[in-house]
Amino acid sequence: MLAAGVHVVFEGRTWQVVGVLGQQVRLVAEQGEAVTLLASYLFSADDFALVGEAVAAVPQWGLFATVPLREQERALAWQRHIREVETGLLDVAADGGRAPRPEYDPATRTLAQRELAKAQELTATGFGKTARTTVQRMRLEYRKKGLWGLVDHRTTRTYSPTGRADERVVAAVLEAMRRQRGRSKGTVKGLRQLTAQVLEERHGPGVVKVPAQATFYRLAAALADPSERPGGPARTASRPARPYRPSRVLRPGEQVMLDTTRLDILAVFDNGTTGRPELTIALDVASRSVLAAVLRPAGTKAVDAALLLAEMATPHPARPTWPQVLQMSRAPVPYDLLVDADTRLRDMAARPVAVPETVVVDRGRVFVSEAFLAAAETLGISVQPAPPRQPAAKGPVERTFGSINSLFCQHVAGHTGSDPTRRGPRAETEALWSVAQLQDLLDEWIATEFTDRELCCP
Repeated sequence: MLAAGVHVVFEGRTWQVVGVLGQQVRLVAEQGEAVTLLASYLFSADDFALVGEAVAAVPQWGLFATVPLREQERALAWQRHIREVETGLLDVAADGGRAPRPEYDPATRTLAQRELAKAQELTATGFGKTARTTVQRMRLEYRKKGLWGLVDHRTTRTYSPTGRADERVVAAVLEAMRRQRGRSKGTVKGLRQLTAQVLEERHGPGVVKVPAQATFYRLAAALADPSERPGGPARTASRPARPYRPSRVLRPGEQVMLDTTRLDILAVFDNGTTGRPELTIALDVASRSVLAAVLRPAGTKAVDAALLLAEMATPHPARPTWPQVLQMSRAPVPYDLLVDADTRLRDMAARPVAVPETVVVDRGRVFVSEAFLAAAETLGISVQPAPPRQPAAKGPVERTFGSINSLFCQHVAGHTGSDPTRRGPRAETEALWSVAQLQDLLDEWIATEFTDRELCCP
């Protein structure tokens, strides 16, 4: 191989190659004479020859030792096969006195023929499907890099938590984190702005761009210490809360959940102002039926929660304006047996009536007040507070509130939407109903939903 530093014989003298540029070769003689000529002219000279023998590449054993054992064995196997292609012998030291195999004899076969024979042999012996070009490529890599060139470098790749991120950006993120250390924990967005300032201070405005937001968030998560990660929640407990396991409810009335929320509807109050009324419901967990629902203009009081218990145990009369299908007599239930048990059900609406065994409440002042607890004790109802900081403990009633907002509220004039971004610009002017009128509409909707459920799932 012609490269700088190699000595050649040309025109009866010895020259040293001091430079190679494209097809031009720069030679310097022993007496200091220099000449530049085309490589094709140099190679075509009658007395052209390389001085000395080519030096084999030194194996990089330090790097080779870091390669997985299986890949080391594969590289050593390739080394023996390449030696046989070049010399005709698998092991020159051990097979020095033996004749090469016919298909690898350099005296009778060209290098291309030996490479093809080796490719066919490797394919047949289970080494993997190998082409002649693969053998040629491995042979050239071995000449350039020695044993290290025979290694599959996919096994030597090192994993970096920052991926292919710019080192200048990584250094800026670390510096921004260092400046934030010891201060109140901020957000990742604030850290990104501080990183931009650091990059501008170190490299000038606009020289190094801050990565996109999603890329920066991943980079910050990879570089930050878990306890100092920006935007992460503060650890206020020594151990996580136990997972909530709901109790099994097998029959209607066994467990009823009570809760209060504001409806997504604007109502007209008695003083002429508009506002969102509060809704308190009682939900039977077994049947998912609303046993009672009470609307109030302002905050629900303890007496309202106590009246809710009476609402569950009292049949609801059907309004004269309601369709006949909403009466209890039209519901697919054993109506005659129910009327025999309680004659008040004769002209009642199709809504379930039950005296619950247990009511599940949150720890609000309304549901832990003396008035509510006294009313529950009078009716023989057990009051069970929901566990604190366990949103899933009252999942069914929260889901029912969502159904009321999506199936009822959005079809009523004065609908406000679930948040201010969803509120229409004329929601206040659309408010038409008083709280009492909304109560009648809600009661009719509850009876309709109960009738539809019974008709679909008798």
